Amino acid sequence: MFEIATHLALLLALAAFCAGFIDSIAGGGGLVTVPALLLVGASPVEALATNKLQGSFGSGTAMLAYARAGHVRLREQLWMAAVSAAAGAAGALVAHLIPAEVLRIIMPVVLIGVAAFFALKPGLSDDARAARIPLPVFGATVVPLVAAYDGFFGPGTGSFFMMGFVLLAGYGVLKATAHTKMLNFASNTGSLAVFVFSGATWWGVGLAMAVGQVAGAALGARVAMRVGARLIKPLLVFVSTAMALRLLWQALA
Repeated sequence: MFEIATHLALLLALAAFCAGFIDSIAGGGGLVTVPALLLVGASPVEALATNKLQGSFGSGTAMLAYARAGHVRLREQLWMAAVSAAAGAAGALVAHLIPAEVLRIIMPVVLIGVAAFFALKPGLSDDARAARIPLPVFGATVVPLVAAYDGFFGPGTGSFFMMGFVLLAGYGVLKATAHTKMLNFASNTGSLAVFVFSGATWWGVGLAMAVGQVAGAALGARVAMRVGARLIKPLLVFVSTAMALRLLWQALA
């Protein structure tokens, strides 16, 4: 049934539950699942491919939860989701052209910047503010850049989408979180479509983890909608900082 021992697959499903909860609120679920997959013996390519499979279920669940609650209108965001899916696939295709060592050095600095922005900028709340750029421009520039990054590397994608929506599109924190999920789901599925052809996906393990992802994402989305920015901001700061420290540790180890 599973590509690894059953008890290890169940532990991965538990890790996916935790990741789904975190990811539905602040992004960064891959910080939990990718290392967990590597620890049980997956190769880097197997870990990335399987992570995209199970992560798609989590982001999809969170997306539907926010949509049902009226925080995002999926039809209005379809065009940006299409851009995100195409860019995610393109990112996965060119992954081998980007030296991973370079990204491991650059990304911790960027993630620390994201954490500092949400921690120190006053006035960040669930209230909307004036947009700095029109939404079509945002969808044609920020969305493909972040989605392509998700395709070839991944950590912090949700945080980058969130920061873009807040800083450039003028969204409140909760609305930004809700809109991030559809784009994250699209970039996940776009890159997954490429990884499927690599033959590296652990389907049995990935689907078991998907069950945990769905449960964690559903719970996380409910908690986020109840508490809003009071929960999302500190969790986003924590997750971004944790990802930065882990990437620094990997780069310097």
